[in-house]
Amino acid sequence: MTREEKIQRILARNVVEVTEKAHLEKLLQGTRKLRVKFGVDPTSPDLHLGHAVALRKLAEFQELGHKVILLIGDFTARIGDPSGRAETRKMLSEREVRINMRHYLAQAAKLIDVKKAEVVYNSSWFLREGTEKILELAALASVQQMLHRDEFRKRMREEREISLLEIFYPLFQAYDSVKVRAQVEIGGTDQTFNLLMGRKLQRHFGMEPQDILTLPLLEGLDGKRKMSKSYGNFIGIDEKPDAMFGKVMSIPDELVPRYFLLCTDLGEEEIREYTKSLHPKELKEKLAFAIVKIYHGEEEALRAKEQFTLLFTKKEMPAQLPPLKVHNKHIAAEDVVLLSGVVSSKSAARRLITQGGFRVNGIQKSNPAEILTLKRGDALKIGKHHFFRVQ
Repeated sequence: MTREEKIQRILARNVVEVTEKAHLEKLLQGTRKLRVKFGVDPTSPDLHLGHAVALRKLAEFQELGHKVILLIGDFTARIGDPSGRAETRKMLSEREVRINMRHYLAQAAKLIDVKKAEVVYNSSWFLREGTEKILELAALASVQQMLHRDEFRKRMREEREISLLEIFYPLFQAYDSVKVRAQVEIGGTDQTFNLLMGRKLQRHFGMEPQDILTLPLLEGLDGKRKMSKSYGNFIGIDEKPDAMFGKVMSIPDELVPRYFLLCTDLGEEEIREYTKSLHPKELKEKLAFAIVKIYHGEEEALRAKEQFTLLFTKKEMPAQLPPLKVHNKHIAAEDVVLLSGVVSSKSAARRLITQGGFRVNGIQKSNPAEILTLKRGDALKIGKHHFFRVQ
């Protein structure tokens, strides 16, 4: 691929909109090294394929020699970004944020060269500059402007709460762009308001406004809402190969071409050819293999495919099951399901059990409150694609 082709890939592949496209294209064709910002709030310990859409775009910038600014929002994570949310997030403690931060860089390193990136934490300026800076930022936008956001208007119609901290959030994210001297910022379509606010604040502080790449949001396993740990519809980039393969196989058939486009390097023409020529199951297996290969290598992808075939074609239990440590061997069924990590809440665990999605040694358990007596070596099946061995 030529340099010009790489530039056009940056501007076009998996991009919804470029703010000042002609300006950014000219910068990319020049020799100047650009500062490309991507911010992530460590509100949970894991990155998922939805985050990977942006990380893969960052890797394209790195390939052309540009400086990636990976901004860890350890300060703003305690507030929670309201983008795309119908209700206020629970405010995280400093300890929760610190725990989540530990995993982020190791996972991001699967897609970008973290050693060449500039990793910054926004607590380093917000805690130092304090209340005076926050008041200065507050004077730069009106309440009417902030409440114009779709998420806030929807909440007001439904008489749901909007916290003052959430109203401040776009200003905080925008100020991050000022502090890191961002020339380009990337984010999902749900971030458009925040990204444009960054341009406004940069102008206020006498800087050239950043160009913006707005990227599509990846739908989660349910095929309806965006992929999110909060919704429990995610595929973590650090998941074990078998679990990752199984989750990809569970997505709706109509999403397979989109997952190929957003989650792999396969060209659009190849995706169209495969979609026309392959049976839907074969196409999905090819997708699952490609995704597992990216994060775990070809050998693990082959093994995961073999295990999946044993489970769902030959109906055999795999020889090797991932261990699940259960310290209390007398435990409610719903707690076992929650402990596995397959679901992210007790309500989801109860729902899965009552719908027939939990078995112990092949025996279905349909009462979430049932106290189980588990022993080492018991085989658990949770949902359609998750198997564990009790330790």
